[in-house]
Formats: sequence, C-alpha cells, structure tokens
Amino acid sequence: TDIGTKLPSVIQDSYSSAPLTEETEDEASTPKLIDGSSAQGSGVLGPQTQDDLPTCLLCTCLGTTVYCDDRELLAVPPLPKKTTYFYSRYNRIKKISRNDFANLNHLKRIDLTANFISDIHKDAFRRLPQLQELVLRDNRIRQLPELPSTLTFIDVSKNRLGRRGIPNEAFKNLDELQHLYITDNNLDHIPLPLPESLQALHLQNNNIQEMHEDTFCKMRDFTYVRRALEDIRLDGNPINLSKTPYAYMCLPRLPVGNLI
Repeated sequence: TDIGTKLPSVIQDSYSSAPLTEETEDEASTPKLIDGSSAQGSGVLGPQTQDDLPTCLLCTCLGTTVYCDDRELLAVPPLPKKTTYFYSRYNRIKKISRNDFANLNHLKRIDLTANFISDIHKDAFRRLPQLQELVLRDNRIRQLPELPSTLTFIDVSKNRLGRRGIPNEAFKNLDELQHLYITDNNLDHIPLPLPESLQALHLQNNNIQEMHEDTFCKMRDFTYVRRALEDIRLDGNPINLSKTPYAYMCLPRLPVGNLI
C-alpha cells in the first residue's frame, strides 16, 4: 500500500457524507448579508451575518477599523459596536436603511465609495454622535439625508443630485464642516447658507448658472472677511464669474471658474 495517498476511513466518511451541490457552491462564493439591525449574536470576530459568518472574517478588522472593500456586498454588514472607521468601497450596496449604523456611537468615518446606492433613509446618519467624515462619492444618490452637526468632511461627488437633491439649509448647522465636495452632479445652484467653518467648496462640473452677491459675502458690508474659505472650485459650470465681482470681495482668494 502506498503511504500517504489514502485518507483514514473516518475522514473519508466525513467528506463523502456532505457533498456540495451547485447551489451550495454559489451561495458559498458570494455571502449574502442582512442588515445590522437584525443580526443575531456576536463574538471575537464581530456580529454574525446571515450565513453565520462573522463580519471580521468576511471583511478585515484592524483594531476598531473595518475594511469591507470589494467583497460584492449587497448590504451594509453588521458592525462591531466599537467600530470607529468603516470602509465598504467597490461593492453592490443599493440601499442604506435606518438601522444600518444604529448604536455605533464611536463611528467617525463612513466610506461607501463606488457602490450602487440610490436610497438612503433620512435618519441613517443623523444619530451618529461622533461621525466626522462621510464619503458617498460615485453612487446614484438623488436625495441627501439629514446630516449630523459633527461632520467636518463630506464628499458626495459623482452622484445624481439635482435641484431638489439637497434640502434647504442642509449645511446651515454644520458648524464644524471644513470640506464639502459635490462635483459632477446636476446642481443648478449653490446650496446655502454655508457654515463659516468651511475651508474648501468643490462644485465643478454641475449646471450652476448664477451667483448672488451674498452667496459668500454679506451684502454692503465691505468690512466682512471670510478668512477660512480659500478653496472654491466652480469650473465646468455655465456661469460667468466676472458678472458678479462683489460676490468675492470678502474671500481671501478668487474662485476657480469661467471669467469670460
């Protein structure tokens, strides 16, 4: 008998007793996840998914950071309660539900770049007390949800935001917001008011056609200076910045855009 070429009978029986069908193989290759609100149980590797696969086994968890990039996910996986940074880029997520990020009181950054998101519940992010950075670029979003006042960085570039896509005064109470990127959308106006804390505003490649004297400055108050806002991008819009020279009097630098 050749040595090492035959499995012990006990192991052979265990292999032969549970053959994989084609359906089981397909399901195993693409794990399906349920919403975090309905996940049951948790362990060393995080909450369980629908297939009893811990999130930190399906994804990569380093400390309190969870990386779920390029995993063909169809939904936000249930996350450990102490998660601070969550990355789920290049997946197939279409919807953000109300409870996808429920009770994640330590979460500081969410990055869902390059998914298929078109529907976000209005309270999906509002109840996150420490959220600072929200990245939703390269999706199919038509309507922004309510935003927490703790945000310092928002990137919703390359979406489908139009005239009604951003609620009135959406950024008014975001007193810590420093960077706002809404490039490559369908906006026809600049969303106002903008918080005094804002340092960078990128709106290139939209459909903005007009500017008002009080868009950035205070009308007839030539002593007012808006020192923080140094980076404004309006290039790629059908607007002539030279027609409203007083709109930039309070700015430390002129916006980048069409001057003729």
